[in-house]
Amino acid sequence: MEIHDDERIKRREIAFQRVHPNPQQAQTAAAFLNGIDGILHTEPASPYVLRVTYDVLKISLQEIEEALAELGLYLDRNLFNRLKRALHHYTEETVRANSELAFDEQTLTQKLFARRYELIEHGCRDERPEHWRRYL
Repeated sequence: MEIHDDERIKRREIAFQRVHPNPQQAQTAAAFLNGIDGILHTEPASPYVLRVTYDVLKISLQEIEEALAELGLYLDRNLFNRLKRALHHYTEETVRANSELAFDEQTLTQKLFARRYELIEHGCRDERPEHWRRYL
């Protein structure tokens, strides 16, 4: 399925917490993200808000946020921003799945071998119900 540019190119705002040793988190994030494959444009709107434009088929908002968290920046965790990010993650995951990016050969191979392992007869099975296994 072909994805149009208006669905592929995403423009998002990433908000950071105000309490942080680095008062210019958006500037730091913009400098870090420039040059990464899939990031088209970054612009600090304020010291705590970063505007980023990216190609969702190459990189997702969740991957960007994880990279910024590993860098030591604190994303804003208020309820509105968490809900907004969750919605963005869901829609981007759907776009990627519709573009057939979710069907990676390695993932399919792992699922194939896991399914085969479940079907063959061997002595490595615990016959107890799931709720009994947690108590031992």
